[in-house]
Amino acid sequence: MEAVDVQQPGVSPYNMKFPHKIWLSYHFWIIIALFGIITLFLYRDVIWPGGFQSDFYLLNLSRHTIERNLFLLITLYTGFVFGILPTLVVIGASLAVMLPQALLYSTNQSDAILEVILVTIAGLVFVFWIRIKENDDRRYRKAVTALENTQEQLQARIREARANARRLATLNTISNALSQYLEPAKVIETAVEMVGEVMEVEVILVYTIEPRQNDMILTAYEGISPESAAELDHVKIGEGFNGEVAETGEVMLVPDASSDPRLTRAAVIRNKIHPVLIVPMKSKGEVIGTLCVGMRRPRTFLPDEIDLLSTIAGQIASALTNAKLYAEAREIADQLYKSARDYRNLFENAHDAIWFQDLDGKILAGNRATLMISGYPLDKLTGRNVKEFMDEGMLKLGREVGKKLLNGEPFNQPYEQQTITKDGVTRTLTLTTILMTVDDKPVGFQHIARDVSEERRMQKNLRYYLNQITQAQEEERKRISRELHDDTAQALFAISRQMDNFIRDNVGLSQQQRIALQDIRQRIGVTLQGIRRFSQDLRPSIIDDLGLLPAVQWLIKQKAEDSGIAIFLRINGKEQRLLPEMELILFRIIQEALNNIGKHAAATKAEVNLQFSDSQLTVAIKDNGKGFDLPEAVGDLSNSGKLGLVGMHERVSLLGGQLNIQSRPGHGTVVDLSIPLGI
Repeated sequence: MEAVDVQQPGVSPYNMKFPHKIWLSYHFWIIIALFGIITLFLYRDVIWPGGFQSDFYLLNLSRHTIERNLFLLITLYTGFVFGILPTLVVIGASLAVMLPQALLYSTNQSDAILEVILVTIAGLVFVFWIRIKENDDRRYRKAVTALENTQEQLQARIREARANARRLATLNTISNALSQYLEPAKVIETAVEMVGEVMEVEVILVYTIEPRQNDMILTAYEGISPESAAELDHVKIGEGFNGEVAETGEVMLVPDASSDPRLTRAAVIRNKIHPVLIVPMKSKGEVIGTLCVGMRRPRTFLPDEIDLLSTIAGQIASALTNAKLYAEAREIADQLYKSARDYRNLFENAHDAIWFQDLDGKILAGNRATLMISGYPLDKLTGRNVKEFMDEGMLKLGREVGKKLLNGEPFNQPYEQQTITKDGVTRTLTLTTILMTVDDKPVGFQHIARDVSEERRMQKNLRYYLNQITQAQEEERKRISRELHDDTAQALFAISRQMDNFIRDNVGLSQQQRIALQDIRQRIGVTLQGIRRFSQDLRPSIIDDLGLLPAVQWLIKQKAEDSGIAIFLRINGKEQRLLPEMELILFRIIQEALNNIGKHAAATKAEVNLQFSDSQLTVAIKDNGKGFDLPEAVGDLSNSGKLGLVGMHERVSLLGGQLNIQSRPGHGTVVDLSIPLGI
């Protein structure tokens, strides 16, 4: 069936749009003619009454029925030729022609109207079928188009896969060749050979960057003379073609390098190098050099060739990086070997004893110095357990240290531990213990020990001497204080009373003499008060009578009155009396701290805090004064003239306590000390 007229190639039989210039199609005029003829036949009884036979039957169909069905045929013809919209027009026109005849001129009006309705419905059903057919055809055409596109894409993918396979085979060959060498010079030499074979070029230049000199060195070349290579060597980053590629990291294609204005070296012209392709050699995103290929005859580098050369450059960069890393790793390995050898010598010849033990205490290895603290030579010490060198108290401390290390708990190191030698001699050690692990699993401990037995003995003797000296000083202070109070103060008081009696009994003294004598008496009174205060400072009787806390309260009240500084006392915990010697030393420390605040701090406020607990007493003296720069070591305090702080350190050490001083210019000073109460 002919669906579209040759004069209307763009008309689809299932198009909803009205055909453009439909009257130019002969089908249009055929439909018009047939429509007119059938209309004349339908109304011939009206147009020519009695002129024709009134009625006839064909296949049991009346003449009017056949004529109405002929309108349906015109509808079908229109639908196949012009599509839906013209068909709807024909259906409407047919209904407009048939309906008046059925209503006005038909002898069997009900049947005629039914036939008109059926013909109209049949035409509309045909239009609906055309619509369905149009959708099916549209889906079919889309499916065919999609299939054709998929087939084209598949063919393109196949071509691309074949090209990639060839490229991968080439790159695999190059990669295998480059991976055989771990020396940069051999890697570059092999790369130049492979690039020449794969790219079929006449000139190859390989530049590598010297980062510290901001310079590029011509590391390898092919296709040019040594003289030309020397001229092309040492290119600054940013200079010429290769320098620009090194700076930007982008591929550069130069159709004619000899005539390009960016050319900076005449050797390119003398060698008649025309097309040039330069790609960066990148490793981990960083340009480490450039790979340049060129020809002496015209050539167009295709995109696939550019991609291939870029990939080759990346492989060369990776190979160079690996070679460099290998060289660095080898150097590090040599250094580690040397360090291990040096550490071994240091370990074996160290003055401090060093040994390793497993988690059960078995000694695995040690150095020569362990002989001094164990009494065993190294060959007999290995394999023994550390329990052999400790009593129960020493073992308890060792277990606590091991537990803290295994649990990752912090503690102060080095710490003191005692051991017992083979001969039964007790040694005092300062120990630093380190947990050893393998694959993050604990396997043992490393100990570094220094024998401080002699040092501790000397410190003990020194503490004894200091204690004796302190006691002697306090006894001398006490004696001088008593003599000042009992002798000097009493004598001055007696002189003052005699002066009062003399002035009262001699009424004949002149006014000037009386004033002079009263001035002398007042000076004697001031001197007497100073002697009494000095006597109390030397040895306040309140500390012997009432103890530390009342003495501190009296001291704070006195210092506040003398200096004008607001001094506050805070006591926390349960108050308790201490040994007389301890109370006296603590009083002297607090007294020295308050003296320093009054003399040097320029403070307006100070605070004394005493914190009692079952095991220790903590004292903190704070001020808001000008502060000072602390020396790095306690021993430097005497060099800077801070002898009072040195005395405080010595007194605290006599009590087995710790003293900590914090100060900074403009931020005041804090003196913290803690004293164990079990001594």
